[in-house]
Amino acid sequence: MPDYDYQSDTRSFSEVIEDIGLKDDPKLYLGELVNAFGERGFGALMLFFGVLSVAIGIIPGTTTILGGPLLLMGLQLAIRQDQLWLPRWALRRWIERETYRAGVAKVLPRLRKVERLSRPRLSVMTNEVSEVLIGVATVMLSLVLILPIWGGNLVPALIISTFGFGLMQRDGLAIVIGWSAITLICVAALVIWLGWTWVSPYLLPFWAWLNGLLPQAWAWLNGLFGG
Repeated sequence: MPDYDYQSDTRSFSEVIEDIGLKDDPKLYLGELVNAFGERGFGALMLFFGVLSVAIGIIPGTTTILGGPLLLMGLQLAIRQDQLWLPRWALRRWIERETYRAGVAKVLPRLRKVERLSRPRLSVMTNEVSEVLIGVATVMLSLVLILPIWGGNLVPALIISTFGFGLMQRDGLAIVIGWSAITLICVAALVIWLGWTWVSPYLLPFWAWLNGLLPQAWAWLNGLFGG
């Protein structure tokens, strides 16, 4: 498994992920991705795997490969582990580098724009307590990401990417945006559940009445046109 030096500690995130795609090796190993970001920590890796899940997650099997490391990142972030650990077998999993290039090409222009707007702010959102909470949220979102739900990877991956970007850049505003998205999803789910709870006692009897009426209507139509 190749180990390239991307000098990621001194270069922008967008430059590093672009250079990863330029290598000639057709296989892009998970271990190479983990090693590519040097001392940037969990934030850069969460951002990277989240962005990659958004870009190529529609391809069957990729969300399982990418969601597994995100799940472990969330667990290790929640327990305040300093460096990411992944099992050897996971580090040897790989995707096609050409697939990676195509996915990164879609998100790179937007990522560069966001990089230019970002700066350290709202430090309370990137402190140790916040990191633990982000770790717990990442675990839950990663579980959804791993599930074989077509299109279900988009929202969890975007939120994880936002958290990762905020941690990497120490930009508390990005963290606030991530929590706001989770809050909106929870509120929407609660409204749908309450709506169904209130409406179902009236809707279900009507549906049963309608089902009972349909055979009679069908018999009447048969008698009208068939006889």
